[in-house]
Amino acid sequence: MSMTMYAATVPVFRQILNSLAAVLEKAEAHAQEHRIEPDALLQARLFPDMFPLVRQVQIAADFAKGTTARLAGVPVPSYEDNEGTFSELQQRITKTLGFIDSVAEAEVNAGDTRAITHGTGERARHFPNGQSYVTRFALPNFFFHVTTSYAILRHNGVPIGKKDYIGQYE
Repeated sequence: MSMTMYAATVPVFRQILNSLAAVLEKAEAHAQEHRIEPDALLQARLFPDMFPLVRQVQIAADFAKGTTARLAGVPVPSYEDNEGTFSELQQRITKTLGFIDSVAEAEVNAGDTRAITHGTGERARHFPNGQSYVTRFALPNFFFHVTTSYAILRHNGVPIGKKDYIGQYE
């Protein structure tokens, strides 16, 4: 039996976004416990030319909602990218989870053979079908930004491990 686009994306996004939310909770608690200014973690980056934690989380959420929307052939919800606190990042994740859960499985599966375009202008990426979009672009980018978020926090002393990254699965 082949895997559907829905099975390859929405449950994966749900699992990993929930684990990211839990990791952010631990980061906020760590900052409070050790009297670390939250911005020290929220604006932390692994290297000067990389995005800070806040932007990494925003982009991870963007890939989850954008991939789901593009596969389903519905407009991608627009978020303002104005989060500046752990609470606001949690709200963004919650909003993203609400959106991906609102899209019907059949709509997402219909994107399997549909040509997908990500971005506009010179930055546009064109994929012949949903499968190539998901496997070669969307999921790798989603995991990159979630992993980078995790790495920023771990590098800054937040006591998290692989189980935190993987989260709860069925």
